Amino acid sequence: MSSLTRTLPASWYCSLPLYQLERRAVFLKAWYLLGPVTRFQVVGEKVDYEMAQVKLIVTRNSDDPRHIKVYSAAEGKELRSHLTVTGLLFTTISDNAPAFEDFFPDLESLLKRVDFTKLPYRRSIKYEGNFNWKTMVDGYQECLHCQYTHPSFSVYYPPTFYTVYNHKNFSQHIADPKKPNDGLFLYFFPNCTLNVYGGGMSSFRVCPTDKPGVTRMEFDYYHEKDGDKFEHYFKFVRQVAMEDYELCEKAQENLEKGVYAEGILNPIKETGVVFYQQRVFDLVCTQHETDKGPGPQAKGAASLNHVARSGLVDPASS
Repeated sequence: MSSLTRTLPASWYCSLPLYQLERRAVFLKAWYLLGPVTRFQVVGEKVDYEMAQVKLIVTRNSDDPRHIKVYSAAEGKELRSHLTVTGLLFTTISDNAPAFEDFFPDLESLLKRVDFTKLPYRRSIKYEGNFNWKTMVDGYQECLHCQYTHPSFSVYYPPTFYTVYNHKNFSQHIADPKKPNDGLFLYFFPNCTLNVYGGGMSSFRVCPTDKPGVTRMEFDYYHEKDGDKFEHYFKFVRQVAMEDYELCEKAQENLEKGVYAEGILNPIKETGVVFYQQRVFDLVCTQHETDKGPGPQAKGAASLNHVARSGLVDPASS
C-alpha cells in the first residue's frame, strides 16, 4: 500500500499562501488555450480573459483570420502567443513560460486531426463556484465518477474502458481504446480543456480567484450547426457541466470541513489525476526551494516551514 500514489493534502485546496505559491510556480509558467480563430470573428473587437489575476485582451487586427494578437491589459504589451496549423490560439501570461514547443512538444501532431477553423463560435458563459481549481481538474482527469454522475454522457461514452494517455503538459482522454478517433478530449496543464464530439466543441478554463475556495468557470461553445441542432448539443453539454459543478462544491465542502485529508489514487483508473497532481507538486517544490533563497519572495517563503509529501511545505499548517 505504501507504494501507491497519495493525493495532495486537503490543505492544498484551502490555503491562500499555497495558491500564491502555485501562481508563481505553475500559472505564470504555463501556456493557455484561448480558443480557435473562429472565436475572434470581428476585426478590432476586444475579447477579455483573466488567468491567475492576469488580465488579457485578444484582438483580431486584419481580415486575415490568423492575424490575432494577445496583450496584457495592465501593461499594454504584446504577450507571446502561438496559433496552431489547425487554428487553435494559445497564450502565455508572463515571460516566465518556456517556448510553446518546449511546453507542448508532441501536441501539434495530435491537433491535426481536427480543422478548428470549421467550427463556428456560438456562445460563452462564465460563473463562479465554491471549490478550488484543483477540485475541478481532479474530476476531469478521471472517469470513475462518470457512470453515476453523468448517466447521459455514459450512454455515448461508457466508462468501462475509459483510458487517459498522459503527455508532457497535456492528457488525452479516450473512452474506447478500440475507437481512438471517436471524439477528441484533451486536458492542457494546468487548467484548460478541449472536448470535440457530437458535431460540436466545448472548451473550458478553470480559473483560480484570489480566494482558494472559489473558482471561476469559463466555457466557450462551437458547433457546425446553429438553431435547434446547436441548442440540443448545448443542453446536453451543460447538463454534464452542472453535474460536475455540484460534485465539486460538495467535495470542496468536505475538504474544508476536514472530512477528507488525504487518500490513495487508483493506479489504473486515476492515472490522469496522478499525472497532473505530481506536476503541480514538482513545480511547487521547485518554486519553494527558489523562494527560500535571497530575493523578493524570501520573506514569504520563510513562513512555509512544515513538510508535507516528500518535503514540501503545507502552508495551512504554518
